[in-house]
Order: sequence, then structure tokens, then C-alpha cells
Amino acid sequence: MLRENKLSINSYLVKQLPVATAFLNLKLEVVHASDKWIKLLSFDHSVFGKTIYDIFNPVSEEWETELKKCIKAQPSVSIIQRETVNKKNEKWYNWTNIPWYDDDENIIGVITTVEDVTENVLTELRLEKTEFLLKEKSEIAKIGSWELNLLNDEVKWCEMTRAIHEVADDYEPTLESGINFYKEGHSRNTISMIIYEAVQNGEPWCEKLQIITGKGNEKWVIAAGKPIYKNGKLISLVGTFQDIHEQVVTNAKTKESEQLLKTLIDHIPVHVYLKDLDSRKILINKAAYEFLGASSAEEVIGQSDFDHYPKESAELNRKDDLTVLTTLKPILNKQILDPKRTGSDTTFLTSKIPLIDDDGVAYGLVGLSLDITNLKRKEEELRNLIDVTSLQNKKLINFAHIVSHNLRSHTANFSMLLDFLSNENDEAEKLNIISMLTNASNNLLDTLDNLNDVVAISSNSLKSEKVNFTKTLEKVKQNLSAVLLKNKATIVNNVKKNVDINAVPAYADNIITNFITNAVKYKFPTRDPIITINSEKVDDYTVISIEDNGVGLDLDKYGDKLFGMYKTFHNHKNAKGIGLYIVKNQVESMNGKITVESEVGTGSTFKIYFNGKN
Repeated sequence: MLRENKLSINSYLVKQLPVATAFLNLKLEVVHASDKWIKLLSFDHSVFGKTIYDIFNPVSEEWETELKKCIKAQPSVSIIQRETVNKKNEKWYNWTNIPWYDDDENIIGVITTVEDVTENVLTELRLEKTEFLLKEKSEIAKIGSWELNLLNDEVKWCEMTRAIHEVADDYEPTLESGINFYKEGHSRNTISMIIYEAVQNGEPWCEKLQIITGKGNEKWVIAAGKPIYKNGKLISLVGTFQDIHEQVVTNAKTKESEQLLKTLIDHIPVHVYLKDLDSRKILINKAAYEFLGASSAEEVIGQSDFDHYPKESAELNRKDDLTVLTTLKPILNKQILDPKRTGSDTTFLTSKIPLIDDDGVAYGLVGLSLDITNLKRKEEELRNLIDVTSLQNKKLINFAHIVSHNLRSHTANFSMLLDFLSNENDEAEKLNIISMLTNASNNLLDTLDNLNDVVAISSNSLKSEKVNFTKTLEKVKQNLSAVLLKNKATIVNNVKKNVDINAVPAYADNIITNFITNAVKYKFPTRDPIITINSEKVDDYTVISIEDNGVGLDLDKYGDKLFGMYKTFHNHKNAKGIGLYIVKNQVESMNGKITVESEVGTGSTFKIYFNGKN
């Protein structure tokens, strides 16, 4: 009865223990437990009489080992175990185990206590994690720490700060030695003043300076610090020390490369620019912004082509930009006529290339435009030269053909007549042959004169000048007065007296004389010739039209041969086929042209275009 009362008292006392405690027998069954133990582990009173294997599943090997040590009276240590309550909640418990003795000092079980140390464990883990991350960040960013204790002038550097200074791990710095690491001049003077201001006025700082390391290497660093006060008294200076040498060197090289690239781009004779998705310029080189009349790139940045070009041209440029931005395909070497608001036009050879990000989407374009205006002008001049050369070559071939044909005919005729003369005995016949030789000689002279006229036109370097048409016509009429009178020809001049033509005066006389002479020579047999002359302005040309009522020409049949040398189209005894050829050459030599309209039996109209730009 006494023993039962004693057990009851013990159970009552254990139940009220302020520490979570349980008494386990040698079978590791729960005999007694405090209410705090049961509550902490979320049990109820049904655990009494059960083994730890029944209520803890599983039991860690570490805890089981420690419990068995206690039963054998061996030293035991506390263990910390983690228990996962759910996926978002875990608990850490500290188990302490000691032997349970009876009154006779016999081990009858184990007394085990448990304490919830979750908060402490998690705090330690966070501290370890924070220390690890700080160390990693320090190594990556090359940031060290330092402290100057102003109470004893003791200076402390962390491992990274020593590494930045390239000194040994056991190096002990002082305030003086720390300052002496800074490069003489600006850096050392600056840090000295900074520390003085911090001590005197409590000023924090952050400066980019240079140091000379323990190995003699020059480095750029960022030195930062702030004063620490306790009870209103300055007790220390603390701060960070960051190695930024590679960054400074890289930035310097990048800036140097950018400056070199900018200098190169600004001095190449190509317009270079970048546009955003709205075709607004975000970069432009010197050649491009000067072409737009700006004195700096800043004046053009943010503007589009609508700010500089006529609407029609700007819309065409925008259309090209959108094509490049949407198709992601470049436009290469496209000739673009670039009109400025001043009215002058410039021809560019332009390429537009899309700027594409990592996702394959265009975020702008780069444009390259080469001014080829002078090249186009030279190309046009070369084309004109080729045309003139081709024309001259054609004339030369034609001239050579005429010379070869005509002179060969005359030579053969002379040879035959001379052969007849040398073999002829009849004096009367000899006189006849001599007469024939005389006629042949005269014909040869006429041919040579005609050929000489053609050569004169091709080689003459006479300059054009303003010639009054009416005065020239009057002079021609005087020279042809007998012919006009004999053929009852009438000239109707509708050209105003103040009309001038740009021509070589001698050519103008010959051209007008030739067309009037032909109008009379090829008159219609049953009517008197009427020649009507008019003028008009067509572009840069003053056009003189000479209309007759003569026999006319079949242009379908003879049109392409009309102005050929020695080409005749009527059985007129005085037709030589040289006049129109010479006239055409004279007009073309003055950069003009001739057109003709004609109808057989009705008459012809010749239009002579005198070039006003000569």
C-alpha cells in the first residue's frame, strides 16, 4: 500500500514537471511523463505503457544508441533531431537522456527530456547561410571589410581586404600603413582628408581611388566608410573596400573603343544611322546629320524622316523601314533619290538591315547610305560621251564608205577615159574624151567639196550664240531672191521679231537656206510653192517649223534614209543627196534635232529643235 502511494505521488510530481520529461523502463516503455512532454510531442495519455517503438515511428538509430548507453550506465550525449510535421513545417528537438535509478541505485530505466530548439536551429542555419552568401558575394564582387577602433587605434582587415591589398594573411595593418597603400597624389590626399572629416564631423564617404598593392601593382578601388557612435561618442570607423580595377580598365577600353568607332563612323563618307520601331533616329553619324542641315547629332536624335523630307519621300522611306522590320530581310544597295526641303536632289545607294534581339524580334534597323550623285552625273556624262562617240563612229564609217565608193568610181572613170584617150587616133574623138575628162574632173571637185563640208561640220569647234531668226531669214530671202521670184514662191513668216535661236550663225544660214531651197526645188508641178514658218517653245528648245506644199515624201518607205548622205528620193536633175545630211549634222553638232512630217502630194513639215542650253 505504501509503495502504491509512493508511485502515485511520483506520477503526480512528474506530471507537473516544468520540463518536458518522460520515464522509460528497461523495455523502453513510457512509465511516467510530464504534461509538457505529452503536449510538446502532441500525444495523449494513451502513450503510457507503450514502447518508444510504438509511439515514435521510426526511432532514429542515434537516439536508440544513446538510450541503450544509459541503460548500461555509459555516458550519453544530447542529440538534435528533425521531425517533419508537414511539407511547410518542420521541428527540431534536443533530446537529453540519463539513467533512472531506484532506491538501491539500480538502473531501472531512462529519464529522457526533450526541448523544442527549432527557432535556434533555424537561426543558426540562417546565419550560416548568410555568412556563406556574404562570403560568396565578397569573393565574386571582390568586396572586403575593415574597421578602425578609435579607442585603441586598432585596425582590422578581413581576408578579402588583405587579398585586394596583396598582403599576407597574417598582415597586421595600422592606420598609417593603410593610408600609405593609396597612390601618392590625389588618392592619398583624398583618403587623408576623408578620414579627418569623418573623425571631426562624422561624415560618411564613398570614393573611387587608386592604391599600390603590397606587390607593387596599381589598382582602382572603391573605399567606403561611416562613423560608429556609442552613447554619443565616436568609437570606430567601419566600411567596405572593393576591387574595381578590372571594371575600370574594361570601361576605359570600352570607352576608347567607342570613341575610336565614333571617330571612324563620323569620318567615313557614308551616312550611318540607327532607327527604332517608329523610324525615329536613335544614332546618327556626322555625315548624315550635316546632310540634314544639323550641327550636332542631338538635333536629329528622336526625329523621323517626316521632320526633314517632303511627305511623299518620307512615306516611301517609312514603307521600306516597315518592310525590313516585318520581314526581317535587309534591303541592300537600293538607289534612292533623296530630296531635301531646299529642293536639291541627291542620289543614294542605301542599305537597311534589321536589328534582331535574342527572341528573333526586330527592335530597330541600321541604315547605310552612300552619296552617288557625282557618280551618277559622271555616269550620265560617260553615257552621253559614248552616245556621241558612237554617233561620230557611225558618221566616220559612213564617211569612209562614201569616200571609198565615190573616189573609187571617179578613179575608175578617169582610168578608163585616159585609156581611151591614149588609144584614140581620131582628133575629134580625143576632144570629146577630153571634154568628158573635164566633166569628170568637175564632178570629182564637187564630190571633194561635199566631203569637205561634212568634215568641216564634224571638226568645227564654232560656238553657238543668240541669233535673231527674223534677221537670218531676211538675209536668206535676199540670197535666194532670184530663185524665189523665178518659181513664184511665197514665204509666210509667223515668227515674232524678238525670237532668238541658239546657234552657230553660219549653220543657221545654211539650215534655213537648205530647207527653203528644198521646198522650192521639190514644189508640186501644178501649184506655186508656199512656205510657212512658225516657232514654239518646247522645254529647253526653240522649235522652228518650216512647212511646204510640195510633192511630199513617203516616210514609210524612205523615213529611215531621209538624212543619209547621197540619198535622193525624187528624179530631180539637181538632187545630190548631200543637203539634208549636212543640215542634220549641223543641227546635231549644236545638240539639237530634226523631225519631219510628210504626205505624198500634200507637202512636208520639218521641225528644227535649237537647244537653248548650248
